[in-house]
Amino acid sequence: MPIITCIEDLKRLHKRRAPRMFYEYCESGSYTEQTFRENTSDFAQIRLRQKVAVDMSNRSLAGTMIGQAVTMPVALAPVGFTGMQSADGEIKAARAAEAFGVPFTLSTMSINSVEQVAAATQKPFWFQLYVMRDEDFVDGMIARAKKAGCSALVLTLDLQILGQRHKDLKNGLSAPPKLTLSTMLNLATKWRWGLGMLGAQSRTFGNIVGHAKGVDNMGSLNAWTSEQFDPRLDWAKIARIRDQWGGKIILKGILDAEDARIATDFGADAIIVSNHGGRQLDGALSAIRKLPEIVAAVGDRVEVHMDSGIRSGQDVLKALALGARGTYIGRAYSYGLGAMGQAGVTKALEIIRNELDVSLALCGERDVAALRRENLLVPKGFFDAYE
Repeated sequence: MPIITCIEDLKRLHKRRAPRMFYEYCESGSYTEQTFRENTSDFAQIRLRQKVAVDMSNRSLAGTMIGQAVTMPVALAPVGFTGMQSADGEIKAARAAEAFGVPFTLSTMSINSVEQVAAATQKPFWFQLYVMRDEDFVDGMIARAKKAGCSALVLTLDLQILGQRHKDLKNGLSAPPKLTLSTMLNLATKWRWGLGMLGAQSRTFGNIVGHAKGVDNMGSLNAWTSEQFDPRLDWAKIARIRDQWGGKIILKGILDAEDARIATDFGADAIIVSNHGGRQLDGALSAIRKLPEIVAAVGDRVEVHMDSGIRSGQDVLKALALGARGTYIGRAYSYGLGAMGQAGVTKALEIIRNELDVSLALCGERDVAALRRENLLVPKGFFDAYE
């Protein structure tokens, strides 16, 4: 077993062990992938301000996200196809998050169903909803998430129309994989993955197959998903879902200050500054560039969280210093899952925690709640480089 010291190590191991189509699903953006790349490269432009001769003992990373106690302000983001990175991947990730003391968010496009994850865990998790044209399916999905005991609904707003991801089209992405010659040759080299999948509880989209009208096999599912994302999603529809859910709601996909103000007035418990990991509007600004503007627009009226581009504990620190109350990792934990299963997710969380802890101390702080813009060195014009 190689020595794992950083998220990049997990990424390399993931690439070796997972089928190409699922690794590239994780490691891709839409169109030119400009936004996908800048989500991480923009983080790298922000530097940390070192402070010395301060008491660095008794440090704390603990806090809350929408009132839920967390051991660090990092949640596992909703990621589709997670159960194709490793057999029963959603269950493994949820168990790792539960043991670590951070939230897990299950995607609508998960392989393990909400019922399967609930049966395999002890504590409530969050559920992420894609709004589909089929209102009966949406209503049923909300009811199922309630019955499973999910403690928050994460409503994704930036997938009304699917951005094109070239790698997915070229790879023929599907769950389970279509057995083309190219795919079979690749799968033949991934014996560890294949053996795991033999015992998986589910190998297709567990929340959809058998629950959506007319979807009882992969052929009908592919046609259904290509047509079902609802381009008519507006604030009236969002209000209907909020009222139907009746619990804590997080709105994901906010990248504009005006939208952030509307979402705050709407009564969201939190908003997530996100560009869908660079997988939707290519050419949009990175989430970290937009974060301070959105924090300033809403003040303390709503919790502001952030995802897209976080690959280290230092990235988490930078987001918190710029006003985020919580952060999400998606690709970082997916690398760990594809590399080492549940142990890999735990390893990713340990890496993030340890990097955050050490960097917090060397910045002269003892509590993540104390982080401020003054802990950072930001290039001149970084946040107002674009009009």
